[in-house]
Amino acid sequence: MSRHRPDDDDISAFRQALREAGVRPLRTNRADPGRPRRDDPAAEARRAAAQSANETGGTGRTSDGRVEAVRPSEYLEFALPDLPWRERSRLKRGEFAWEAGLDLHGYTLEEARAELEAFLREAAAARQRCVLVVHGKAWGTISDYPVIKSHVNAWLREWPGVLAFCSATDGDGGTGALYVLLRRRGEV
Repeated sequence: MSRHRPDDDDISAFRQALREAGVRPLRTNRADPGRPRRDDPAAEARRAAAQSANETGGTGRTSDGRVEAVRPSEYLEFALPDLPWRERSRLKRGEFAWEAGLDLHGYTLEEARAELEAFLREAAAARQRCVLVVHGKAWGTISDYPVIKSHVNAWLREWPGVLAFCSATDGDGGTGALYVLLRRRGEV
């Protein structure tokens, strides 16, 4: 494979396109160590805003942005890379007994999100290992894909306590439900 080295005109055009798109150069090229600087008032303001949002019951841990649409009968599957293959395959076969279930039929998108977040928090507090989430396969009223199913797929991938999930076996809802394997408190 040959490498094409861009000439000066290409580089200038690229930089111009970035400027027109509103991209600004970074002020520093140092990595952010994750610790706020003591003299950064913007960081203090962000921290205070986040705390007040949590106290007033603002949005939860899951995004409410765009998600990848999935088909109604699509098999969903996700696992953290370090999850042992044996646990993943047991989950896919439905061998983990689910300890609690949540049915999201009839909820609006925001209601479903709030219910799912509350359910996952309660499951974590109860140290439950496997839960069932029924999202259904219904198409959205103004969309051409199953809205709740697509969003649940995205939300569970973002939730820090979720180790894996996959579509349930036919007896538990098939592609209209998910087995969710949760991390128990204290697990790495």
